[in-house]
Amino acid sequence: MTALALVAVAVGRTLGWSPVSAQTLLTAPLPGVEAWLADTSLGRPLPDPSTAGPAEIAAFFDGTTERQRVRLAEEHPAVVGNLDGAPIGLRYRANKAATGRDGVLAYDPRGRGRIATVIGDLATAAHVSIVVPGSDISASSRFGRLERMAERLQKEAGEDTAVIAWAGYTTPEGLGIDAATGRLAEDGAERLTLFTRGLDAIGAPDPVLFCHSYGSVVCGLAAAGTDATDIVVLGSPGMRAGTAADLRTDATVWAATSPRDWIRRIPHVEFLGLGHGTDPTDPAFGARTLDASRVPLHSAYFDTGTTTLAAFAAIATGGDPR
Repeated sequence: MTALALVAVAVGRTLGWSPVSAQTLLTAPLPGVEAWLADTSLGRPLPDPSTAGPAEIAAFFDGTTERQRVRLAEEHPAVVGNLDGAPIGLRYRANKAATGRDGVLAYDPRGRGRIATVIGDLATAAHVSIVVPGSDISASSRFGRLERMAERLQKEAGEDTAVIAWAGYTTPEGLGIDAATGRLAEDGAERLTLFTRGLDAIGAPDPVLFCHSYGSVVCGLAAAGTDATDIVVLGSPGMRAGTAADLRTDATVWAATSPRDWIRRIPHVEFLGLGHGTDPTDPAFGARTLDASRVPLHSAYFDTGTTTLAAFAAIATGGDPR
């Protein structure tokens, strides 16, 4: 039996993973892009969302009047609401038209949906954190659970901190083969990198990434492309890296896994694309570890009263968590 087969059998027997990949990546342009590109009302082409980077998007909006920006958001809400580099208030305005909610920084209803909401005042925040989730989180499924994590972190960190609940990629469903491979994480890493570059383009503080479960695979692949000051992984199956140095980031890397977390039963291996590599809490990985001994469940790292939440808040505000 090959090493790959051994890994598959070990993982499958441990957690009952299915070999079926159920998720389809969204690669088509957002609805409304064709009308956006055909808009000549400014007397010049509008930036193409598929090729223009966040800095270019920010520069474009800097060259428009308030009246022009509002008109673009009203006529092309699906595009403006998802343009990394567009002004915060304009994205809120565009996405409220689609969702009826305040504080929505991104929203794509296609498939299971992608969404990002802000807890706190992103426009004035001295500190910004992004919570990146793992399996089963989308605009149409369990997003409230992710928002509660962000809300608890923001409350613990204080009013000068904004926390973004970012379900901006197609997450795995359940414990199928998608959760054991990096296919969805690779797409998520590209989207997370663009999202953080968009925050940078509008002058937001460099973020702290809090990456839960499969979200830590996303953050591991995105690490080299973001300007995060810290990357905190919790309940991680691995980051697709042998050591923290392999992430090629200047961010401080932190790791926490509860002794009661079922993720500990997953083999920390990577072979021919299956598995996610070294446990980030392993001393050989080189991350700074946090005490998670009082965390009762895989989903409880942000629970009120845990040592992990207190540590996360300290990291989010640039303090010492120990």
